[in-house]
Amino acid sequence: MSKTTALYCRLSHEDSRDGESMSIENQRHILTRFAAERGFTNTKFYVDDGYTGVDFIKRPALNQLRTDIENGVVSTLIAKDQSRLGRHLFGVLGFKQMCEDYGVRYITVTDNYDTAVNGYDEMMSTVRDLMNDFFAADTSKKIRAVKRNSAVQGKVLGKMP
Repeated sequence: MSKTTALYCRLSHEDSRDGESMSIENQRHILTRFAAERGFTNTKFYVDDGYTGVDFIKRPALNQLRTDIENGVVSTLIAKDQSRLGRHLFGVLGFKQMCEDYGVRYITVTDNYDTAVNGYDEMMSTVRDLMNDFFAADTSKKIRAVKRNSAVQGKVLGKMP
């Protein structure tokens, strides 16, 4: 049995479309094209649409991907960029370490990162992961400030992105 090339997509918040979000559709297109152009076969999509990148526990597709990696089913993991895997530094580093431990090649298309070329301990990759973590923390802080300000003004806010 040949191993799978895992194509991972994630988006924190759904857009207003019915069904799959536009961002996930775009990620699927980018990953499908990338895999085909570079000869990756036996591809399988793992999609977490509407799941935050800071949580590494409550993402069904990521959990299935983790299980498939541990069971030796996956040879390569491809994502559009490093933030799709996650926005929690230690979660991302831990997941990448698991990939390395199981001999899974990890590629991000738009970040031009490939462990077969760069290895798993590339400094710029870790700096990028740290920036993704900061982005998530900063966004969360801003949303809390907007909610507090609206509460002070007596406004009721619906679900915030």
